[in-house]
Amino acid sequence: MVADKGKKMKAAEKGGEENFEQIDGDLVLSIEKLQEIQDELEKINEEASEKVLEVEQKYNEIRKPIYDKRNENIKSIPDFWLTAFLSHPALGELLNEEDQKIFKYISSLEVEDFKDLKSGYSITFNFDPNPYFEDKKLTKTFTFLDEGTKITATKIKWKEGMGLPNGVDHEKKGNKRQFAEESFFIWFTDAQQKDDMDEIHDEVAEIIKEDLWPNPLTYFNNDADEEDFDGDEEGKDESDDEDDEDDEDDDDEDDS
Repeated sequence: MVADKGKKMKAAEKGGEENFEQIDGDLVLSIEKLQEIQDELEKINEEASEKVLEVEQKYNEIRKPIYDKRNENIKSIPDFWLTAFLSHPALGELLNEEDQKIFKYISSLEVEDFKDLKSGYSITFNFDPNPYFEDKKLTKTFTFLDEGTKITATKIKWKEGMGLPNGVDHEKKGNKRQFAEESFFIWFTDAQQKDDMDEIHDEVAEIIKEDLWPNPLTYFNNDADEEDFDGDEEGKDESDDEDDEDDEDDDDEDDS
């Protein structure tokens, strides 16, 4: 009896091991199958990304003459880019008084993607002849490489006594730009040109490219909208004051 019981226990243990091995093998096969499916999805996603880039590149070519036409029209509007920058909640903080004088000479702004969109883009400020620097255009370029982002920019040829700003190039305090004190044009001298490039987050470039450039008229019109709003508020305040005075007069009459 004891021997039979022992045989049954060994058989049960052996069966358990076989079942465990079966479950373990099924799990491995399921995971391998899942990986194959994920690889298949990844391949489709890569193809989709390539198609999206092709479409975007196609429409970039279509947009180009429209952007050129827009720039030509903007030239007839005094201080367009100065007003658009000052009205932008983030970019307006970057312009000191001297920068604003220089921005009056901007003839056009251009944001241009590389033909291969994944390779990078450039931002160019075109200027009319001005008393501040010799350059007709200032460009900052962002090139995306496997090892990081390479940033290059025009080295500004300031006229005598017209450096950054007003002939003085302030030292940066730590890594944080002191927007209220520094000139916007330091943005061109901050270009990274190291061999060991790291990923860089240039918030100013991203705001110009993704927010201001697509529809600068939105920000150009902001000024007028805010003035209208202020006017409405002032009118409302005056109306409220008059109502308060009327209420006080009524109270005086009641007391008498």
